[in-house]
Amino acid sequence: MHPLTDRATLRPLADEFWDDVMATSPTFATVLGDRRFDDRLDDPSPEALADVVRRRRATAGAARALDGAALTPAERVTRQMLVDEAEGQAASIESGMTDWTVDPLNGPQTHFLDLVGYQTVATPEDGARMVARWRAIGPYLDVIIANLRRAAADGRVAVRAPVERTIDILEHLEATPIADWALASPAKARPEGWSEADAAAFGDDLVEAVSEVAAPAFQRFRQVLQAEILPVARPQDRPGLVHLPGGLDAYRSLIRVHTTLDLQPEAIHETGVREIERIDREFVELGGRLLGTTDLAGTLAALRSDPKLRFSTSGEVFTTARRSLERAEAAIPDWFGRLPRAACEVIPIPTHAEAHQTIAYYSWPAIDGSRPGRYYINLHAPTTRPRYEAEALAFHEAVPGHHLQIAIAQELEGIPAFQRMLGSTAFAEGWGLYTERLSDEMGLYSGDLDHFGILSFDAWRAGRLVVDTGMHALGWSRQRAIDFLREHTALGENNIENEVDRYIVWPGQALAYKIGQLEILRLRADARDRLGESFDIKGFHDAILGSGAVSLPALGGIVEGWIADRASGAVAAG
Repeated sequence: MHPLTDRATLRPLADEFWDDVMATSPTFATVLGDRRFDDRLDDPSPEALADVVRRRRATAGAARALDGAALTPAERVTRQMLVDEAEGQAASIESGMTDWTVDPLNGPQTHFLDLVGYQTVATPEDGARMVARWRAIGPYLDVIIANLRRAAADGRVAVRAPVERTIDILEHLEATPIADWALASPAKARPEGWSEADAAAFGDDLVEAVSEVAAPAFQRFRQVLQAEILPVARPQDRPGLVHLPGGLDAYRSLIRVHTTLDLQPEAIHETGVREIERIDREFVELGGRLLGTTDLAGTLAALRSDPKLRFSTSGEVFTTARRSLERAEAAIPDWFGRLPRAACEVIPIPTHAEAHQTIAYYSWPAIDGSRPGRYYINLHAPTTRPRYEAEALAFHEAVPGHHLQIAIAQELEGIPAFQRMLGSTAFAEGWGLYTERLSDEMGLYSGDLDHFGILSFDAWRAGRLVVDTGMHALGWSRQRAIDFLREHTALGENNIENEVDRYIVWPGQALAYKIGQLEILRLRADARDRLGESFDIKGFHDAILGSGAVSLPALGGIVEGWIADRASGAVAAG
């Protein structure tokens, strides 16, 4: 292909890919603030997914065909990201996870209810789109049910614990009056500028969609899970993909999707074991210094048993999260040259999801600027939430972690939308984990006890390498995974069980954190060694965050280019 043609082809190809991602992931589009598809849901049918795989493979092939030598360095990064994203989406679908997974954390029983917080209704047309989307819940869940039945007939079925958790959520939903459902809550509002007739019609239509379509569909979903899936669900001693037909090959594919590296599960497992051994020694040293304990078990027992190390009220949990964010926002100009324009706010996890949800998560700002980034914090059972973990959690999820990285990526100029919005799990989660210890360098932690949070979270992510590969490749039981995290982290029992169930339903994703963190630390150490006094932490961070959430191999190339530029600049100045 002619060089000028290659350069002219890349951007339209990238834009076409992004539009197709939004069209095939309409709820994700809504979360990002793209309102074009607010009247529809994803199509999880086998035919639709096969068509998505075909289009993604075609995009990857077209990107590969472009001559890299004809592109600028920045365009080569875009080209590689396009290949990585398109291939990764295709591989995720081909893993077959969507056919049989029952997910208590992000399944339809939570995801659809959470959409209410993103899909604003400002006009009657917005209201009509919401009603149409809520009516689509019925057909959507019927396809999910058909997928579950077909997969079960092939011997691919979910694990008992996540199925039980999902049933519990659905039972609580059924017991809730329709008027109190999150899906029905917009009917109670009176949007500004609406006539009384329009508001009444929207309210009636919405409640009808919930009561006559969505609620019966959720009930059908629960009944099928209870009567057909739970009796054949895999037992707790066989939670991994290795126990499913073709499961080990699917797991290897998902490792590539989430880490962007071709790694063997056994090697990942050994990396996790080595990291755990290192962190165990740090735990013992810190415990002896601050708690007077003499070994790992004693240190972890002291951290778990002392009520003074737990929060007393949900208000304390929320206030600590907000103050940690404020402190970090004040400090980042000294460590980052590039800062986001989008704000970040702290939001409680919705009550319909909190009992089975993880301790926190982050949600993107709206791309149109209408909504800031959101750090969602779990306020359920505050007396189980350790104080010493709260600050590390805030720094990871908000600033300088996910919000800083994601908001900066969204605001990058001159690169395609997909590169600003999508990207490598290993990059994004590796960055979040990297910032937990970076925040210590920045002086953000309140006291010595908060260092237990740094260690516990580092052990948690190292433990993920061990238990995720342990379950999905080496045949570990669910209980063995729980026991391992209990023996090597200070996480609370409720959080450990929620986390293990998350790894069961989301294989490979848990590997991204530690793999990404180790690579960012390696690149930073290499840059510091090679540049010496010319190393600049602001410049390093800006280089890391300046191209979106790239694959780890692409990140290495970006840092290599930055080192070369710094070195040549130092030589010129000399």
